[in-house]
Amino acid sequence: MRMSRDDQLIFADHVGRFYARQYGFPPMAGRLLGYLFVCDPPQQTIDELGEALLASRSAITGAVKLLESYRLARRTRTAGERVDRVSVDPASQQPQNFDSAIHKEHAALFREGLALLADAPSERRAPLEEMVALADFLSERLPRLLQEWHTYRDELRASGRTEGAGGSPS
Repeated sequence: MRMSRDDQLIFADHVGRFYARQYGFPPMAGRLLGYLFVCDPPQQTIDELGEALLASRSAITGAVKLLESYRLARRTRTAGERVDRVSVDPASQQPQNFDSAIHKEHAALFREGLALLADAPSERRAPLEEMVALADFLSERLPRLLQEWHTYRDELRASGRTEGAGGSPS
């Protein structure tokens, strides 16, 4: 079933609102991401995206740059073409922030804060102590959770319930 342009824009608006609310993205960046997931063809020029989303070139270009920085979108150019084509980055389907080193560094930062509060009352230290505990927990558990996801994803692909979306496994 082919999705209508109105349906695509409604979906894009829903994604835009979600990403604005949950991640602080500018609404255009979230709308662009949503549209890239459902547009046909899946690679669009800046001008095509601007026309579809009723937005200026500069708004689309800024949104593309932001999405590229999060590895959610990418630009490609076919030999002989004079324009970039924007699409969802296949790496975006890979889990992000599962690197335990990030959370170990987070814990170290919070421990640094705790050292500054060494003589402070326990209620003053409690928020940082809890953040250290959370960061330690995540650094220990996320690598196992990522492995479980890879196993589950591979089972989905093997059963034909989903196709590999590309990107390198992490």
